[in-house]
Amino acid sequence: MAEKEKLDVVHQNSIHIETIRKEHRYQKLHTEFGINPHRKLHVVTDKPMSRKPKEVIEENSDFIKAFHKAHLVPNMKYAMPQTESQEIGWVSTPLIPSDRHDSRFHFHRMATDVTKYKEADLNASN
Repeated sequence: MAEKEKLDVVHQNSIHIETIRKEHRYQKLHTEFGINPHRKLHVVTDKPMSRKPKEVIEENSDFIKAFHKAHLVPNMKYAMPQTESQEIGWVSTPLIPSDRHDSRFHFHRMATDVTKYKEADLNASN
């Protein structure tokens, strides 16, 4: 069995530098704040007898745009489906225009001998 040699300071420093380079390579810095649309925000109101003046909040148009975009339906947000489950029903427009006079797709209520007999029987019993 080979014994492990103790690393000297130079080798330890080179391992440390390599580790830091790997961390910087895969590190992703997030600089923009975003609200999670799947969590509810709970706003706590002030007490009724509080004399603290209300805060004036500036309107942030970027925040409002991001808020409205988060509440859109997925096919309005993205050009293509993001997951496999979104692929089903992504294009929801009908393939053929609806025509109520086309008997192949629109079935009117029809009365047959059986339905006429049953309807007459129901009316007679009431």
